[in-house]
Amino acid sequence: MISFVISILLLIAGYAFYGRLSEKIFGIDPAKITPAIATPDGVDYVPLPWWKIFLIQFLNIAGLGPIFGAIMGIMFGQAAFLWIVIGTIFAGGVHDFFSGMMSVRSNGASLPELIGKELGQSVKQFMRLFSLLLMILVGAVFVSGPAGLLANLTSGAVSVMWWSAIIFTYYILATLLPIDKLIGKIYPIFGFALLFMAVGILSAMFINKAPIPEFTSGFANMHPQKLPIFPIMFVSIACGAISGFHATQSPLMARCIQNERLGRRIFYGSMVAEGIVALIWAAAASSFFGSIEGLQHFVAGLAPTVNKPAVVVDLISKTWLGQFGGILALLGVIAAPLTSGDTALRSARLIAADFLKLDQKPVSKRLLISIPLFVLTFLVLQMNFDILWRYFAWCNQTLAVFTLWAITVYLAKQKKWYGISLMPAMFMTAVSISYILMAPEGFALKGNIPVASGIIASILLFALFFHKTRQAGRFDNSH
Repeated sequence: MISFVISILLLIAGYAFYGRLSEKIFGIDPAKITPAIATPDGVDYVPLPWWKIFLIQFLNIAGLGPIFGAIMGIMFGQAAFLWIVIGTIFAGGVHDFFSGMMSVRSNGASLPELIGKELGQSVKQFMRLFSLLLMILVGAVFVSGPAGLLANLTSGAVSVMWWSAIIFTYYILATLLPIDKLIGKIYPIFGFALLFMAVGILSAMFINKAPIPEFTSGFANMHPQKLPIFPIMFVSIACGAISGFHATQSPLMARCIQNERLGRRIFYGSMVAEGIVALIWAAAASSFFGSIEGLQHFVAGLAPTVNKPAVVVDLISKTWLGQFGGILALLGVIAAPLTSGDTALRSARLIAADFLKLDQKPVSKRLLISIPLFVLTFLVLQMNFDILWRYFAWCNQTLAVFTLWAITVYLAKQKKWYGISLMPAMFMTAVSISYILMAPEGFALKGNIPVASGIIASILLFALFFHKTRQAGRFDNSH
């Protein structure tokens, strides 16, 4: 329990100090007019109060990742707690804050446009397609996950298929309607459910004196299948530490924020809040069954076809909080993916609108872009959930790699300390490349080749960045 409390306090301290350092490096200017004030359109560019923007951003990014990912990640051992804390402060918070503020400075530009501006036209074209693919994967994953939880909650009275149809209908409306008409009104309800879930499970751990693993037990790999901590754990726990998906959501709020001084609490703060949710579920899963080994034994006994993290969440919620409290907690868990899936498809619409240069004020033009996206999402929904989740997880972290390198180039151009994003950029490059070379859904290479290749690729990218930076410096000095 001591290590868990220290971890929470470290996250809060990270927001206070490293978040402020990020703010200082970026150079916020409260006098600058934000896109919401400069170009309001009543659909996407809508000035909103900061607390509502924070709530929307937090709910957007806190999908199944900090819950399901944390549960699967803690099976690697106490190293999961360490990654959530370090990843959130030094990688996720930096990634979310700078990408969000870069969008604010670029009139709310979507992520592919931001990356393309810094990394070149060819990268921009690739990122347009890659980001759309990720948004469609998120939309599909976050239909399947909550549909299964709701089917369990209603004891099968309403089937997974019907719940999927209901959720998909909601996603269509959330994608098309002005942001303040549905999302702005329903998110406070979802926010209450998610807050109750986090506080309820946290309180239950203290009341039940849950035996949460301590750092003093060491950081040995405890995974039952002996999957390597590097890189597998760093992809399993994505949204609770760093997630490329977050940077696709930040432009939504960059179009609503009313002052740059609110950036740290909205972008960095929501990442820290998500890290706390991930810590809570990692601690709950590792203590509810008596130990990490107890969790592993329980999961191993489940049928291969069931959504294992969903079963763990359902059992913990209902046992610790009672039937009624468990239902409220589950509603919080369900709210998390619902509020990521809806804005994923909304982000997809805006990404497509940006590169097609289609004004999104007329509903006819929103439909023109959205209908193909809905059809593609429906087709992807036919895939197996486990396969969907694995590809989503890798795409997610790969997107974070591109975003971090774009941030690094942006800071270098601005002659600001780019080390704050360079370090996580190099680390996540090694993680992403190692994973796809090693994973069964990737190239399934054995031995040291995947990790060595990831490290070499990271060093080569650093060398390329350093070379380009020196070239740019010589050019500046000669003029």
